[in-house]
Amino acid sequence: MIDQNKNEVEFNEEMLREWLENDEIQMFREHFLLLHPYDQAQFYEKVDPDIRQIMYHFLSPLEMAVIFREIEAEDEDSQQFLKEMDPSYVASMLEEMYTDDAVDILNELDNKDRESYLEMMDSDTVEEINELLAYAEYTAGAIMTTEYVSVLESSTVRSAMAVLRREAPDAETIYYLFVVDDKHRLTGVLSLRDLIIADEDELIQHVMSDRVVSVELTADQEEVAIIMKDYNFLALPVVNENQVLQGIITVDDIIDVIDEEASDDYSKLAGISDMDEINDSAFKSIKNRLPWLIVLLFLGMFTANLMSRFEDTLEQVALLALFIPLISGTSGNSGTQALAVAVRGIATGEVGETSKVKLLFREMMTGLMMGLICAVVVTGIVYVWKDNLIIGLLVGSALSCSILVATLAGSFIPLLMHKMGVDPAVASGPFITTLNDVTSLLIYFSLATTFLKYIV
Repeated sequence: MIDQNKNEVEFNEEMLREWLENDEIQMFREHFLLLHPYDQAQFYEKVDPDIRQIMYHFLSPLEMAVIFREIEAEDEDSQQFLKEMDPSYVASMLEEMYTDDAVDILNELDNKDRESYLEMMDSDTVEEINELLAYAEYTAGAIMTTEYVSVLESSTVRSAMAVLRREAPDAETIYYLFVVDDKHRLTGVLSLRDLIIADEDELIQHVMSDRVVSVELTADQEEVAIIMKDYNFLALPVVNENQVLQGIITVDDIIDVIDEEASDDYSKLAGISDMDEINDSAFKSIKNRLPWLIVLLFLGMFTANLMSRFEDTLEQVALLALFIPLISGTSGNSGTQALAVAVRGIATGEVGETSKVKLLFREMMTGLMMGLICAVVVTGIVYVWKDNLIIGLLVGSALSCSILVATLAGSFIPLLMHKMGVDPAVASGPFITTLNDVTSLLIYFSLATTFLKYIV
């Protein structure tokens, strides 16, 4: 069944290309517009620029706006697509998009291109777009849309239905109606289901829910994502400091935020300033990765300098060098595990002010018990392998202490960064690993030097 659907898609793509190349506009439109917008966007992105030029003639700005909703505004290809189009066509397409989607695209352009498109657009639309462009990036105001349905609390269900019929075609979602007073302050929310089943002569303030959850314009988008996840909302109202309704954030925008934040955290955990795309050039990949590598290189040099200070110990007991990778690697892995747990807890909101001490205590006990278990195992292995109980106890003790310290560092450092207002994901895996290399080697060689007379 899957293969059959795949063949149908491939057949459709081939026929769509043929109709475009042969200027068969009627056949192309008849079949292309039946496709899901995602499939339309996939076809649009695959074809060559000359084929896309034909599509611009075959499709209206409104139909192209539907396609562009499925294309990531941050992609470099998106900007290239805009350059292929006639500027007036782009302006018309942006006018047909929901305001928040148009803002996403405009935000990726330089000031000159942005202003040129805005000059060709309707003044009312430009005013709405400029309002959203003025909000700080990654805030609720920057990702909200102004296309929503609101009704007065003093109106009847009958009049609210009339408002809904009139405004629904332009609204991004109609599953919620937001209730306001005569000063447009948010006072409640009404689901579409509750509106339909209510008596037509009933006042809205009697059927609405006044337990409405909202966010302010300056709220961080991560905070908004957590609220929508916790409450399972399809839309969330955005208000100013006076509780005046400014817009709404829909679930599709939050999915993009979650994807963006996850990618950002993952890149930082990997020690990359910005996650590489498959089509990125080698130069851009170097730009993203090299800064962290330089920082880690200097930390590595510090580790090498630390080892040089214990040359005498290594010269007297060369056997100690065998276990350096074991101790540094195991402690690094333990620290990275604790880091992942802490960063995830902070990102999802599970770790609050009251639970930070609980998390640190749990990680301390976890590191202590894991360290003791690993110490017993390693001591036994070294004793059997090298027939030297003292070396076994030394390696086991150093490993136990290193795991405890690494686990505490892996959980404490991101919590400290979060307290200081710094993204905890900056405490990346490579950074924690390198830091733990330094502490584990310091512990190992300090113990070895202290008990050298029992080893030699």
